[in-house]
Amino acid sequence: QVHLAESGGGRVQAGGSLRLSCSIVGNTADITAVGWFRQTPGMERDFLGRITWNGAHTYVADSVKGRFTISRDNAKTMMYLQMNDLEPQDTALYYCGAKRGISSSENPEHYDYWGQGTQVTVSS
Repeated sequence: QVHLAESGGGRVQAGGSLRLSCSIVGNTADITAVGWFRQTPGMERDFLGRITWNGAHTYVADSVKGRFTISRDNAKTMMYLQMNDLEPQDTALYYCGAKRGISSSENPEHYDYWGQGTQVTVSS
C-alpha cells in the first residue's frame, strides 16, 4: 500500500505564492510517476502536471505553465508543487496522486493512490 499526504495549502492574496508538498510512504517499488491535480466543487479533477518517480522528467500543463513548477526531494521522497503569481481562479482543493504503469498520463482515473487534498484559497 502507498500513502500520500498533501500539505502547504492555505489562504493567500492574488499575486502571492505557495509551495505544496506531497509526502509518499509505503511500498513505492511500482510507482512510476506522481501527478498534481486540483478540483473545485462540482467539477472534474484537473491535471496540473506530473513528475517521474526518479525525478528525471517533469511536465506542466499549459494552463499553469510559467507559474507552477514541480520538483522532488529524492532523500525525503517528497514531491512539491511551487505555485507563483496565484490568481483567484486557482482556488481549489489540490491533490497529489501516484500511479503505476505508464508514467505519462493526465487522466486522474489512471492514478492509483491519492492524498486527502489540501485547500488553496486565493483572494483578490
